[in-house]
Amino acid sequence: MLAILFAHAVATAVAPLLVHRWGRMAFYPLALVPLGSLIWVTLNWPGSGSATTVNVEWVPELSMNITLRFDALAAIMSVLVLAIGALVLFYCADYFHHRDGHTEKRLPSFAAELVAFSGAMFGLVCSDNMLLLYVFWELTTVLSFLLVGHYAERATSRRAATQALLVTTFGGLAMLVGIVVLGNMSGTYLLSELIASPPTGAAASVGVVLVLIGALAKSAIVPMHFWLPGAMAAPTPVSAYLHAAAMVKAGVYLVARMTPGFADSPPWRPTVVILGLLTMLLAGWRAVREYDLKLILAFGTVSQLGLITLMVGAGGGDLMLAGLAMLCAHAMFKASLFMVVGVIDHATGTRDIRKLAWLGRRSRPLLVIAVGATASMAALPPFLGFVAKEADFETVAHAPSLGAAAPYVLAGIVLGSVFTTVYSLRFLIGAFGRKGLPQPSKRVAEMHRPHATFLAAPAILAAAGLVFGVWPAGLDTVLDGYADTVPGGEKYDLALWHGVGAPLLLSVLVLAVGTAAYFGRDSLRRIRTAHTPLGNADRIYDAALRGLDRISVRLTAFTQRGSIPATQSVILCTLVLVPVIVLALGARDRPHFALWDSPLQVVVGLLILAGALGAAVMRNRLAAVLLVGVTGYGCGTIFAFHGAPDLALTQFLVETLTLVIFLLVLRALPAEAERANIGRRRLPRAALALAVGATVTTLAAFAMAARTATPISELLPATAYYRGHGANTVNVLLVDIRAWDTLGEISVLLVAATGVASLVFRHRRFGAAPRVSDAGQPDIGPVTASANISPAAGDVTWLRGSELRDPRHRSLVLEVATRMIFPLIMMLSAYFFFAGHNTPGGGFAGGLTAGLALVLRYLAGGRYELGETLPLDAGKILGVGLGLSAGTAVASLLVGAPVLSSALIQLDMPVLGTVKFVTALFFDLGVYLIVVGLVLDVLRSLGARVDVDMAQAVSR
Repeated sequence: MLAILFAHAVATAVAPLLVHRWGRMAFYPLALVPLGSLIWVTLNWPGSGSATTVNVEWVPELSMNITLRFDALAAIMSVLVLAIGALVLFYCADYFHHRDGHTEKRLPSFAAELVAFSGAMFGLVCSDNMLLLYVFWELTTVLSFLLVGHYAERATSRRAATQALLVTTFGGLAMLVGIVVLGNMSGTYLLSELIASPPTGAAASVGVVLVLIGALAKSAIVPMHFWLPGAMAAPTPVSAYLHAAAMVKAGVYLVARMTPGFADSPPWRPTVVILGLLTMLLAGWRAVREYDLKLILAFGTVSQLGLITLMVGAGGGDLMLAGLAMLCAHAMFKASLFMVVGVIDHATGTRDIRKLAWLGRRSRPLLVIAVGATASMAALPPFLGFVAKEADFETVAHAPSLGAAAPYVLAGIVLGSVFTTVYSLRFLIGAFGRKGLPQPSKRVAEMHRPHATFLAAPAILAAAGLVFGVWPAGLDTVLDGYADTVPGGEKYDLALWHGVGAPLLLSVLVLAVGTAAYFGRDSLRRIRTAHTPLGNADRIYDAALRGLDRISVRLTAFTQRGSIPATQSVILCTLVLVPVIVLALGARDRPHFALWDSPLQVVVGLLILAGALGAAVMRNRLAAVLLVGVTGYGCGTIFAFHGAPDLALTQFLVETLTLVIFLLVLRALPAEAERANIGRRRLPRAALALAVGATVTTLAAFAMAARTATPISELLPATAYYRGHGANTVNVLLVDIRAWDTLGEISVLLVAATGVASLVFRHRRFGAAPRVSDAGQPDIGPVTASANISPAAGDVTWLRGSELRDPRHRSLVLEVATRMIFPLIMMLSAYFFFAGHNTPGGGFAGGLTAGLALVLRYLAGGRYELGETLPLDAGKILGVGLGLSAGTAVASLLVGAPVLSSALIQLDMPVLGTVKFVTALFFDLGVYLIVVGLVLDVLRSLGARVDVDMAQAVSR
């Protein structure tokens, strides 16, 4: 199973290259990936009641192990996903005949997305871990969004993709909450264990409903059905795969998977049966009103999904068997018919049945394929659709799980089947009939006949419906492997002929009434209402979005008035009021703490207070920033007093770098703040500041008093040394014990750096800092006449970039000192990096030290010196750093260890003796590069770019 997922991942990666090189012909080798996977599934078919399980530990503490389980249901779904996936990829080669990879820019990405979808669906149906299932679930949502929006230049495609994304993502988020609820209640996130021992109670019922919301949204069940017809804006191969056989079946699969454990849960059966039946009727009625062939099939798909959901979710082995039979039949005939529509659209340029006439005579092979698939859809013998529909009638009529509601449910299915017959005839005659015209319509007369390879995929699927209709025993054996695991119901066998009975009579009745309704449609049209009685779901969706937009605009206007002080005040007031009120109303322990441990702490504390008060009253911005720095350095000193040299070092480095960034920003601001702004609302500001400080101090005191267990900090040194192989607890925490936090934090740093640079540059985001050789280029800015070599520099050039600085801004002492100190700082940076696992330092401290070295070169030599020092793109440094950290995190999986695991490596080297290092060093190197890239990006944006703007302003 892992090999199949890996094969799809590799195929996804190489698909764009293959399409770029071979064009549409690349779809043929890509189809071999799901085809080869299908062979594996066939050769490893699980026996009845047995399952193959694969478990890879990833993050066991978060229940995120990669646990796959291959049982009968997973095997059934895998056959549909992989077989139809291979056929659709094969079909794509002819579908994109006039739009290959050389003429359609998005075709390479389309191929990759389609292959990735096949792999994601296989991962979804084989996932036993519900959290892993959710990951694949949302991956199919994202890929569906990309595939539906393939023609991004069309407004209809963009709208359809967004609609599908919003609806299915909303359902997915609800499902995630339900998964967490059920997982916490049962103590396991494994589906097999959850179903074997399902939790009960009100909370479990809420969790079940939330999971059902996600499943029903995915399978387009009322009231979340409207996204599927809109998704017909996608290319036809997408409709044939995602919207007939794969994505929409994901919700049905989840319902079928959970039915054995939750069918008797109070909200389960009413929700599934009522919504499934309503969906079948409403969508069937909509299908008979459409003129677009794809929309007829789309609403027909929604209708059939309602029936399948009802059958697999009502509970009982016989109902499950009938539902799975209909699921297989539907996948075959509907995927085939969507491909037929693609051929028609490709050949005639239209899907409107009002513009098609005599198509059956112009393309007899296409007519034969369509007749076979449509006959299965209309439940005509000897096709599989007939076998499955009779199974539905028989099992529902005698279903003990439905109780007294069984006759009403059966009546609803019969009525829905009448609609199925009507839209089947509407599709077939509307596309291929003569319609009383003496000659072919213009579009049909000008059509080109499809190639045999173009018809191969739909022909195979239509033939499969006939084969399994004639020989249902083979399918019955396969489906029984899972149906027998569902308790309840009577034994039922799929067969083409069960004798004359109620199911056969109902089938005849459905066909007769449906045929009469179709040919008597002129009379029925007089009683057809102009508007749907339940309203238009699409318009309701649009109205809901408009309402949310209006609410968000008003809420934003109320909470964000463009004033940073006002926004900060709201945030800080919330910080004060909410915790204090909760603390005052809740239980609490009496706090106990000492004010200080030594007189030196009192002195440092007084200096911090003095700096804070001075910064509050100072008008000069530079002085205020320096006083704020005093408070930061004071905190670092307190850390040092408490025996935390690593924290103290990091605090000092961060504070120094922050001061530099403040100074870079202050260059563009007036030296002093306006007196009116300083005096405005001074007392409320002071009161809020005091309240925030008092709140944070009080919360810290009560939090310390509430501790009853042994602090985890007492266990960390030994854990860091024996498990992380390092004596520096702080660094081991960052790169090993809590490396997940660090990975998230450096990702945030990268996003912040990109955001700042994007705001400053506005257009050209990437590129290295300017060098001396770049002087005078338009994007660098003109070199002013005053920017000549300073006479004070003499004949020796200490810093090359300083040659282009204004002589008034140069300092020979600073240049000489920088030239001498810079290598020492870089050596210190390297020392901090390599020694940080056992002594104060690490990748973060080392990166900050290197960043300060860059700051020194920039301050001494100007913006051109920055490029001379490190002529690299800051964005690439950031990307390499994140890639190194993430790659190190995943690399441990390759050796069978949990993600972000580290190992100790010992080497015996000449002279040096035994050398030890930890693999977490590579993760730390990624942190180091990200910090350096961040500093370089800040200097390049807030430094070099602002220098250019200021120079241009002066020249004007």
